[in-house]
Amino acid sequence: MTDTAPRLAALKAQLAAQDLQGFFVPLTDEHMSEYVGGYARRLEWLTGFKGSAGSAALAGDRAAVFVDGRYTLQVRGEVDSALFEIRQVPAESLVDWLAEAAPAGARIGYDPWLATRPWAKAADAALAARGASLVAVAANPIDAVWRDQPSPSLAPAIVHEDAFAGQTSAEKRAALAADLRRRGADVAVVAALDSVAWLFNIRGADVPRTPVVRAFALVRADATATLFVDPAKIPPEVSAHLGAGVAVQPYTAFSAALSALSGQQVLADPGTCVAAIFSALDAAGAKILEARDPTIAMKARKTAVEQEGTRAAHIRDGLAVSRFLHWFDGAAAAGDLDELKAQARLEDFRRESNLLRDLSFDSISAFAGNGASPHYHSTPESNLPVAGNSLYLIDSGGQYPDGTTDITRTVAVGTPSAEMRDRFTRVLKGHIALATARFPQGTRGGQLDILARQFLWSAGLDYAHGTGHGVGSYLSVHEGPQRIAAALGAPGIEEPLVPGMILSNEPGFYKSGPDGKGEYGIRIENLVLVVEDSQPGDEQTMYAFETVTLAPIDRRLIDVRLLTAPEIAWVDAYHARVCAAHESQLSGDARDWLLAATAPLETAQRAAA
Repeated sequence: MTDTAPRLAALKAQLAAQDLQGFFVPLTDEHMSEYVGGYARRLEWLTGFKGSAGSAALAGDRAAVFVDGRYTLQVRGEVDSALFEIRQVPAESLVDWLAEAAPAGARIGYDPWLATRPWAKAADAALAARGASLVAVAANPIDAVWRDQPSPSLAPAIVHEDAFAGQTSAEKRAALAADLRRRGADVAVVAALDSVAWLFNIRGADVPRTPVVRAFALVRADATATLFVDPAKIPPEVSAHLGAGVAVQPYTAFSAALSALSGQQVLADPGTCVAAIFSALDAAGAKILEARDPTIAMKARKTAVEQEGTRAAHIRDGLAVSRFLHWFDGAAAAGDLDELKAQARLEDFRRESNLLRDLSFDSISAFAGNGASPHYHSTPESNLPVAGNSLYLIDSGGQYPDGTTDITRTVAVGTPSAEMRDRFTRVLKGHIALATARFPQGTRGGQLDILARQFLWSAGLDYAHGTGHGVGSYLSVHEGPQRIAAALGAPGIEEPLVPGMILSNEPGFYKSGPDGKGEYGIRIENLVLVVEDSQPGDEQTMYAFETVTLAPIDRRLIDVRLLTAPEIAWVDAYHARVCAAHESQLSGDARDWLLAATAPLETAQRAAA
């Protein structure tokens, strides 16, 4: 655990110097990103929390860290509870905590480049009711005391070829411009990094594991655009790719460009454009049209080229995972294996294709109790040897020029308990129920979530994370707007699913003992593509999921007695696809292993039920 006491003390001193009695610390950047560059990891610097979702707040003499159920165990291992209260969302609200903790008359600071306007309005109202106020700071006080804060990346942008995108940047800008004209808007602010990358068919290395370029864009109703990015990041080939219709200005010129939009109708997304953008537009006298960034829906619906690319990427990636699973069984049996060695070896297998650009996120390589934390990341301090009788969970993915992958497999080590096999089979049943769903046009992800949970619920069990998130095409592994989740009000669950969307299918189960320590974790994750599914007799348009991930599911953990005949048929058919995709690429022991791992489930086991 990092000693963060000196950092907290330094921040409190800086706040006092700025006449502030509190401060809001989110885990995001100027683009409201989920994954951020090193310079923006202020939450981790202050608190030690290394997760990918969370926030902190200071008010008076109190400080708190807020995380969701995925990080319940992780946060207690990384954050000093003597310095920070540990709070869980959505059961507890950071805004409500601020209002309760802020002394009367307190000035609570926030960085308007790191918060949305709706959040600022809610916080301001809650604080005002308690006689306190929310104050936008001109400079982030953490930056003033973070002595070794990294600088933003200067990695060059690269061209994302039309052969992978299936649509030129000019075509995308024309579609966006047509949408603006329909709305009567003159210009749109594009702030989300993956939206910028998608719109201009460029990729970069400014955020670990997510191939984006740190940039803003203004796109006009005539399809011309201005890209605000450090000019040093735009080599000649990218400049030529952008073409005459795209002007390039420095990243630092963005604020001034907003101030020049007086009288214009400007589309800005309250979910991706920070409060500072709206303040600049208000000050300029622009007419603001609050609406979702139109590129979000366009990007989510993959082109036919992107769909074929993701299928190819998953065959390639699934082969690497299959080779890893074969290696893992041998290494675990030999007794010379730990979490860090395992995740490194899987990355090696992926890199052997010579097409891997990067991982799509830091791998979750978790054995035994570490697997009970859904977003656990192994460190030299937490690294466990893989030995004994338990479960190993590996959640990983790759970034390829033709697609982004994300797969989780749970593997038996030694002899799994009857409870482990029961829980694994219930998770598998939920996975199959979602994978085989047919649903009418207009169905939302929130309507399907119960399919994956029902068999856990029937045994009084559940998991504290969503069932499915959107996935990009050589972009963010977490992409909106679609989502499959149970939480009322969760972003994306009301988004209709449409053909071309890619989502994860990842139910799980996580066991902790009475002492709160983890025992094991289970997750089965494949990516699925929404496709049309017309059948004779249908009276309305129907959709279904095509599973694109191809790697074995551990048959040793399946209690066949709990499966129905259709579920057994699904497993057998899925494994037949896996075998057909990879058998010709393997030989010797690896091929023999694959044939055994994908063999039909034993009907005799079911007969014994």
